[in-house]
Amino acid sequence: MSFASLKSNRSKNIESLIGELEKTKQQSFSNQDDRYWKPERDKSGNGYAVIRFLPQCEGEDLPWVRLFSHGFQGPGGWYIENSLTTLNAKDPVSEFNTSLWNNGTEAGKEQARKQKRRLNYVSNIYVIKDPANPQNEGQVKLYKYGKKIFDKINDVMNPEFQDETPLNPFDYWDGADFKLKIRTLDGFVNYDRSEFDNTSPLLDGDDAKLEEIYNSQHSLNTLIAADQFKTYEELKTKLDRVLGRTTEAVNIPTAPPKLEEVGDVDKYITRAESNSDEDEDDTMSYFEKLAAE
Repeated sequence: MSFASLKSNRSKNIESLIGELEKTKQQSFSNQDDRYWKPERDKSGNGYAVIRFLPQCEGEDLPWVRLFSHGFQGPGGWYIENSLTTLNAKDPVSEFNTSLWNNGTEAGKEQARKQKRRLNYVSNIYVIKDPANPQNEGQVKLYKYGKKIFDKINDVMNPEFQDETPLNPFDYWDGADFKLKIRTLDGFVNYDRSEFDNTSPLLDGDDAKLEEIYNSQHSLNTLIAADQFKTYEELKTKLDRVLGRTTEAVNIPTAPPKLEEVGDVDKYITRAESNSDEDEDDTMSYFEKLAAE
């Protein structure tokens, strides 16, 4: 743009900038990975979309992976990292939480709760309807979701009553579209009204189109490969910094003779708080936003 154009079009420039500013405010604060899809909510905190969960990729066993993470703030800043317990390996936060839980004080248990391990799932999806961002429709994306949605998947795969037929929601032909209905109730994100539609083939069962989708799916196993995680030493160094400790002054509380193993405390805390309507992915996104500010 020339200087003359800059001057003559300055009123249009500000209109354009305001529009882009609104888009920027609505975008996630974290580094965007274009492979991932996230439903957008309106100013009231509500959102709607229709998606289809897709089957496992070639060479992979399951159409989902589990990912554990921790997100909390200490005197030395924020700790937002994936947990090595995803790989069934030792993790410094889980070890520290175990020591806190076992130290016999309510203060220790409260800190362990604040630093608890959070669980997310990741699956491939096909975006059928996304009113807020229609450009996503017809695309294969990765979708990270929490326990509430995973419970709905489990409910249709393992129905409670004899007159209900089990449904594999990840099946191209005998699966079902998922109507994602998001509300904000008392400040928490709520998915209770989300539901699977009736059984129907994706894209009318057109094998040519379905094979194209299959070949476009993203590997899930690569998301939880060892090289996607920081080492124990790197995480321990960051944990010490966030907690305001030096490597020499760890001061982990001495545990009385209790039998909880590392990781079991995280499971206990998660079970104790499983009635919360707040989705783990929304929680971690909120922590990431705070850390970025």
